[in-house]
Amino acid sequence: MYENILTENQDGILVLTINRPAKLNALNQATLTEIKQAITAVYTDETVKGIIITGSGEKAFVAGADIAEFSGLDAEKGRALAQNGHDIFFLIERCPKPVIAAVNGFALGGGCELAMSCHLRVASSNAKFGQPEVNLGLIPGYGGTQRLVQLIGKGRAMELLLTSDMINAQQAHSFGLVNHVVEPADLLGKCKEILEKIFTKAPLAIGATITSVNALFEDGKNGFATEVDEFGKLVETSDFIEGTTAFMEKRKADFTGK
Repeated sequence: MYENILTENQDGILVLTINRPAKLNALNQATLTEIKQAITAVYTDETVKGIIITGSGEKAFVAGADIAEFSGLDAEKGRALAQNGHDIFFLIERCPKPVIAAVNGFALGGGCELAMSCHLRVASSNAKFGQPEVNLGLIPGYGGTQRLVQLIGKGRAMELLLTSDMINAQQAHSFGLVNHVVEPADLLGKCKEILEKIFTKAPLAIGATITSVNALFEDGKNGFATEVDEFGKLVETSDFIEGTTAFMEKRKADFTGK
């Protein structure tokens, strides 16, 4: 079905693998289009409860955008290229199902931006992160200047963006860029462990949590108002009735996502 990505539904977890190892999984426009198609399908696919995004091979998650596609751009085409990346990464960020980046090596440029668009990030101990765009006379174009500040704060983000320094997995963890660091052999297992825990919770509440948290950072959105609205919607769901009943009866809730 795809040429540049691999997708496999593993017991409700869609493992999406960027599969361009000879190019260190660099994001060309064809790959971005396939990611968009796969994530769009997840929104309505009831067999998928969560997503893991990772890269093929042992060297790279995604080592950046495909710079060869940047040559010959004028301002209008440059804006269109960046907007397309923004649209696709917002699609990931706004997905009502949990998305975890399994960062298995270099996550540079567009790769770091892809990881940051996911809800959580788990890094292998050999992972490295960076936004080296100023070396090319550019800035991050897929949301990197915004999400890096959101995740690690203005001061640290500004230093990484201006110097193009890379940081290792442990530094990324101490900065708050990644949630966990594990050995490479344990990477997918850790991501699945987190997702399996999330799957025991109410699916509609998970989606509402994602929407409410994202609202804090979205232009024109009031995060507090969004939280109030989402809370109001949830009290009319069967899962709310089941969750509160199970709590009172001191038993495990059986959520149906309705």
